[in-house]
Amino acid sequence: MNKAFVKESDNEDDDDALALAQAIPPGAKNYITPAGHQAIKDELLQLIDVDRPEVVRVVHWAASNGDRSENGDYIYGKRRLREIDRRIRFLTKRLDSAFVVDPSVHYGNDQVFFGATVTYVNKAGEEHVVRIVGIDELDPLQGKISWVSPVARALTKAREGEVVTLQTPLGPDDLDILAVEYPEPIAD
Repeated sequence: MNKAFVKESDNEDDDDALALAQAIPPGAKNYITPAGHQAIKDELLQLIDVDRPEVVRVVHWAASNGDRSENGDYIYGKRRLREIDRRIRFLTKRLDSAFVVDPSVHYGNDQVFFGATVTYVNKAGEEHVVRIVGIDELDPLQGKISWVSPVARALTKAREGEVVTLQTPLGPDDLDILAVEYPEPIAD
């Protein structure tokens, strides 16, 4: 298929920059835990050292087969290569802007800060356990919420035993903080 008929943007960095701008509040830092920072580095190294060379090998092989216009391995390999390169650029930017915060410095503290694991009960009596992490680490199904989320903002700076108010679309909800925990510092 002729590239003139395919609408693909080679400049998807604008989309990544837009996502970054929307995710991090203006003037705020891109906070991340040491584990989240390591996970991004691991993904980046996987892409650079394993995934990209494998796709390059497939594209090279496919290109050597002749006619590239109807060669699926070549076409999809080149598309995958663009996706990998875009992800590498995105991860590199995220690592460059990351501000690593070790939550273990608050070990034993009962006040909620970045990296805390908080157990709370809402007005309906439902108990929730959440860990406040960086934007790049969030995983709501695993209880990891971003520090810019409404729940995290409501909990931040509150102490164990306090009740905070969370503004929801259905109206205010009171969150009773049952426990605040931080990981133990790693001894050197």
